[in-house]
Amino acid sequence: MKYLCVVIISFLVFSCKGNAQKKDQTYKISKSEQEWKSELSPEEFYVLRKKGTEPAFSSELNDNHKKGTYVCAACKTPVFKSENKFDSGTGWPSFDREIKGNVAFSTDYDLGYGRTEEHCAVCGGHLGHVFDDGPRETTGKRHCINGVALDFIPDKN
Repeated sequence: MKYLCVVIISFLVFSCKGNAQKKDQTYKISKSEQEWKSELSPEEFYVLRKKGTEPAFSSELNDNHKKGTYVCAACKTPVFKSENKFDSGTGWPSFDREIKGNVAFSTDYDLGYGRTEEHCAVCGGHLGHVFDDGPRETTGKRHCINGVALDFIPDKN
């Protein structure tokens, strides 16, 4: 009887899936893999559609200090503002907050432990991850974002 209880409890625990694990999520902008491949560079496709990570210090946006808005490279949805960008020293563009409603969050276990993944709320493109080691004087969050997943639109002033 004990063995049966252990088996049943194990089955229930390991079969539970939260909303963050759904692969069939639909987005306002939804395209086939082939359509994304034809519209994005190989690097953009790897990061945005395959949840890849660009090499640290490889993005020119890491050292960008101009005023403006960072948009999703796939669908041009505004996702971060320049006034929320800071130098984390990690080699990736970092922000202390996202543009509310334009970035969605889920949990990924790709490395064997849970991390908060962020993706574009409009097209589902993978942007990066958010961590709790950001500036304490603001949000305490560090949105560690792949530069290749972003385009920068400078302010007109």
